[in-house]
Amino acid sequence: MDDNKPSARDNARSQSNEATAEKQREIQREQDRKEPAEGSGGQDKGPPKTSKRNYPSEIPAQHLQKPGQEADMELKPQFMAPDYKGSGKLDGMKALITGGDSGIGRAVAVLYAREGADVAIVYLSSHEDAEETKRCIEKEGRKCILMAGDVKDSAFCKEAVEKTVKAFGKLDILVNNAAFQEHAHSLEDITDERMEETFMTNIGGYMRMARAALPHLKEGSSIINTGSVTGLKGSARLLDYSATKGAIHAFTMSLASAVLEKGIRVNAVAPGPVWTPLNPADQSSSEIVEFGKQTDFKRPAQPEELSPAYVFLASPACASYITGIVLPITGSVGS
Repeated sequence: MDDNKPSARDNARSQSNEATAEKQREIQREQDRKEPAEGSGGQDKGPPKTSKRNYPSEIPAQHLQKPGQEADMELKPQFMAPDYKGSGKLDGMKALITGGDSGIGRAVAVLYAREGADVAIVYLSSHEDAEETKRCIEKEGRKCILMAGDVKDSAFCKEAVEKTVKAFGKLDILVNNAAFQEHAHSLEDITDERMEETFMTNIGGYMRMARAALPHLKEGSSIINTGSVTGLKGSARLLDYSATKGAIHAFTMSLASAVLEKGIRVNAVAPGPVWTPLNPADQSSSEIVEFGKQTDFKRPAQPEELSPAYVFLASPACASYITGIVLPITGSVGS
């Protein structure tokens, strides 16, 4: 008997293996037939469209002087969310929004009013923007008060909360949104003065406002902080800003644990690139044209694409079992 002669089992296995290989080749051939013709693939189809609303992907080459006014922007941010229908999610509630004169803060203020809340707006110095936000809130049928001041000032933060309570009778929602951002090409470029401005405005301002608001918040109240994708992933040119946003995320989770027994929820939204005055007031006119194109959406978000998340987190009807989260809205898959 020849031990090297293939057995019937070996022959059967060989035939089975070849059949599998042929099956795999046929799958390959089938896919090859589906491939686009050479030279026709890989073309840029532009930003994906996920809404009937048309959102711009081309950003004008404009650089704004800080703090940046929405009124001065060549391409106006879209904040009115005309397709969003209010349903009383915040009926009778009273909100205070820092940085509420423009950008995300303005968009949130409009939807809060549409959902039945009166809104107090804290802003630094962009009076024209603040007045426009007030007009939009009142057009929704709600009350609005404006307070200009610096969230680095503890006395002002306390005063802003007290004025809100006096005007509206109570305070249910605090949205910490005011921010300072300035890029740097290296850590060596960041002076102590700049570092202090960034940290004291961003994380310091959030802590001061929350500290002032907490004595007035009751069961069902909430605090919502604006974080950032830079606090999740970092940013080589926004070293100090990214650090404050990471701190805001940690502060959100820590404060959520500290006040939950009082029935107060604390959450954060972490936006990716959003078309607000903050960005053309930071980047040069040559750089800003690329803003948001690195996302999977290939464009920056418009403020009205963020504001419904703030409604969701503020409303006890929607988010009564949610606290201590950082909700990423970054325009990219998985981050």
